[in-house]
Amino acid sequence: MAVSLLHGYLWWRLVRSTTVPGRLRRRLTLLTVVLALLPAVAVLTRRDLSLAAQAPLAWVGYTWLGIAFYAFLALLALEPVRFLLRLRDRRRAPAPEREPVPVGGPGAPDPVDGVPADPSRRLFIARSLAVTAGVAALGTAGTGVYLANSAPVVRRVPVTLPRLDPALDGLRIVTFSDGHLSATYGGRRFERLVETVNAQRPDVVAIVGDLVDGEVDELRGEAAPLADLVSAQGVFFVTGNHEYFVDTDAWLRHLPTLGVEVLRNERVPITRGGASFDLAGIDDRTAAGSGVPGHGADLDTALDGRDDATPVVLLAHQPFMVDQARAAGVDLQLSGHTHGGQLWPFDYAIRLDQPAVEGLSRHGDTQLYVTAGAGYWGPPMRVGARPEVTVVELRAPRT
Repeated sequence: MAVSLLHGYLWWRLVRSTTVPGRLRRRLTLLTVVLALLPAVAVLTRRDLSLAAQAPLAWVGYTWLGIAFYAFLALLALEPVRFLLRLRDRRRAPAPEREPVPVGGPGAPDPVDGVPADPSRRLFIARSLAVTAGVAALGTAGTGVYLANSAPVVRRVPVTLPRLDPALDGLRIVTFSDGHLSATYGGRRFERLVETVNAQRPDVVAIVGDLVDGEVDELRGEAAPLADLVSAQGVFFVTGNHEYFVDTDAWLRHLPTLGVEVLRNERVPITRGGASFDLAGIDDRTAAGSGVPGHGADLDTALDGRDDATPVVLLAHQPFMVDQARAAGVDLQLSGHTHGGQLWPFDYAIRLDQPAVEGLSRHGDTQLYVTAGAGYWGPPMRVGARPEVTVVELRAPRT
């Protein structure tokens, strides 16, 4: 429905307002309908096509969706300009008398003051604003495609845990999320991500969900670089909501063959120099409603029986879980899910559901770090949120 409304508005401003009735308008209308259908076709045919066949359709459909979104925003921002220009034209000179024209035509009465507009001037304004919006949309979307497919930035985030033993000071948890391996993301870009993680010399690698957007048989080769991850104390993974859109159990069987340990409502000790902290992981917030038997976020089970004097770092895909983490005495929660907004201004909408969009924040005695993610979902672009790998450096309190 939203996509239909978006394309209806684009047709109104980019086709109807910039053309006169005739062949060109009909052809542009048909093109608008085809472009509106492409993203839906890409989604509906995903399970029926091979990964190679999916790729061009997904690239075109989702890229157009991103361009259309920014064209919509640009045209919306230009509406006051359009109104003021037309108002100025009406006030400069009285309109000449003319024969009645059909309602809604290029010379139809203008809603500003009821005076018919000069058709050529009206078309000129509409076309000028359409070109301006198109340039802005293509520039924004093009930059977004470049950034989304560029090397991830490395963010170093020192986090002081009051209960951390000095022997663990400086321990590095390298985390990333939201790889969304799919027809449009994988290959060399995912290999580069793994190389970036390894270059940080991690003590622990934490993958906090939404790794895949497809089945094991489709993405086996795309996920293979995970086997190259090198970590002193292991590579750990928790499910995200997208793991429940596919055969979840198949992936949870496959990941350990790549050296990735799946934490499902459980914890493991991370030790160094005789000191330790608990690394816990829970299923995604949506797991209980996914229909996959035995799945569901259960923090109580993950923390049951632990020593309360030992710090705990929780892996939970969605920042939403931080309220439970705070109540349970978790020291630090690592999450993803938000993509940092991925496409501005969606970061504002995300705040309606999540307590944080990206970065480090404090919630009572619990600290939360939300990584902006490594890949993308939908449009293969990022605007205002670059892909990232985060190095969380644990710090003991200074005395």
